[in-house]
Amino acid sequence: MLYIFDWDGTISNSAAKIVSCMRAATDDAGLASRSDDEIKNIIGLGLPEAIRLLYPDILDEKLEHVRQGYSAFFLGADVTPSPFFDGAMETMQALADAGHSLAVATGKSRRGLDRVLKKLDLHAFFHGSRCADETVSKPDPKMLTELLAEFNCSAAEAVMIGDTEYDMAMAQAIDMPRIAVSFGAHHIDRLKPYKPVLCVDEFSQILEWKP
Repeated sequence: MLYIFDWDGTISNSAAKIVSCMRAATDDAGLASRSDDEIKNIIGLGLPEAIRLLYPDILDEKLEHVRQGYSAFFLGADVTPSPFFDGAMETMQALADAGHSLAVATGKSRRGLDRVLKKLDLHAFFHGSRCADETVSKPDPKMLTELLAEFNCSAAEAVMIGDTEYDMAMAQAIDMPRIAVSFGAHHIDRLKPYKPVLCVDEFSQILEWKP
């Protein structure tokens, strides 16, 4: 089975850092402030798509200013990577030990994901990954279809684990099973309409799902 994990808000408890860096970047660009909940709502999207959702009328030049600013602020804040949610590493290790393949599908940039995987010495742990800046941002399912092609498996032979509507929507679009976590960016009530096969309050509960 191919287990595909979102990163921020699913594996990594990074929401507070993302909110802080986005607010710093938009303040630096002279844009009106957005609430914590508004910023949390965009977690999981590619960075340009996230900024445009926060500021629908933003001009391209200003968007690029925010994008560069966010990347710089996040790089400075992420010298020490955000901690994983309780049980995340142990659960993923148990899945790997059971012979399953592990992959990541994230709104992070390739540079950002590679940086954190290197710092945590996890490059070899995951068997594949897709980032928003090398394919298409969620909720488009392209990063999932690319991973399925890479692993030569069908949607029924994989599962998407995520904390946002964007994760659920892209899996639903290709009829891939999906597991919703309640401890991330979006409230679990927003994820339930996408009919996840399992909703979990703790990472270790993912092991309860039997394909």
